[in-house]
Amino acid sequence: MKVHALANIEHIKVHGRTTKSLSPLTLFWTGSALELNAKGSELWIEVEVDYDLYEPWISIIINSAPVGRQMLTKGRYWICLFRGMNESVVKNIRVVRDVQAMNGDAISSLQIHAVKFDGQFLPVADKQYKIEFIGDSITSGEGSIGAKAEEDWISMWFSAIDNYTALTANALNADYRVISQSGWGVLTSWDNNPNYNLPDYYEKVCGLLTGEKNERLGALQEHDFDAWQPDIVVVNLGTNDCGAFYSPEWKDEATGKIYKQRLNEDGTFNEEDIKRFEAAAEKFLTKLRAYNKKAQIVWAYGMLGNEMMPSIYRAVDSYKRTTGDLMVSVFQLPNMTDETVGARSHPGKLAHEKAAAELSAYLQELLK
Repeated sequence: MKVHALANIEHIKVHGRTTKSLSPLTLFWTGSALELNAKGSELWIEVEVDYDLYEPWISIIINSAPVGRQMLTKGRYWICLFRGMNESVVKNIRVVRDVQAMNGDAISSLQIHAVKFDGQFLPVADKQYKIEFIGDSITSGEGSIGAKAEEDWISMWFSAIDNYTALTANALNADYRVISQSGWGVLTSWDNNPNYNLPDYYEKVCGLLTGEKNERLGALQEHDFDAWQPDIVVVNLGTNDCGAFYSPEWKDEATGKIYKQRLNEDGTFNEEDIKRFEAAAEKFLTKLRAYNKKAQIVWAYGMLGNEMMPSIYRAVDSYKRTTGDLMVSVFQLPNMTDETVGARSHPGKLAHEKAAAELSAYLQELLK
């Protein structure tokens, strides 16, 4: 068994937005991963983990099959990925961060320093396509694992594996990345907080993280878009913007300003406020195109209701008329049902499988 610092391994593949550093490698986002092709009998990784409230979880995938899932406790230590396997056979190994970046925990982090191995590493090929997914709790896989009765908001109920993002990417033979945060939207969060919108943080490696530690780790660095250009960008936002219309007002304690997406007396959306949402969506499309020059952009919305669909169509149509950009479209995801609901009243694994089947078929047509 030899210890190899990640920076010294020639054949290594990193998934997910992160910095250029492998000393150590920081996995910020859900679905981010370390991938290796390992020919040997026993493999360990050295992790360093910290958190105040929300511990990270990982899934271990060997030859495309999930074989392990575990909570990571605080500290720096070794984890065995496999042992006793045929030393002459090459195994594809992926260690996947199952939990989203935690905006609400300023010290939550997951890093990989080194591996311990008794064999050799071989090249890991890129897949045919690249897809970036942008979304909220649905895209973070909140509730896609766990019993329907679970209501605790904890890391345990997040999964990057039983998730339409991974399932769609697998169906299309694509590498993928996820940018997501529970409760956040295009214009505002579910509780009307205007600071919790994903477009404002899109340029950074993981700009929604807070605290000095995350700044030191590089979360607030400018992201290098040229290093990884997707063929498709999937945006699944709007669910929390819809929720804001039904939630109490939010007050900025620093300024005293009140924020609220309003409903009319008849229960319809206030026209001024719904136009603010549409303007934010159109502005985000402009930003996405600026950084993703050749990608098909698909606004895929649904799974937890579709009240915002008319507004999303209007925003996309306005953007296309203004710019002449025809590589933007809208796709309605299938709604969760009583049979497909998961933990925390969110889409369960069955809902994610159905969404992935329909979305991947649509994206396959765009890629032709």
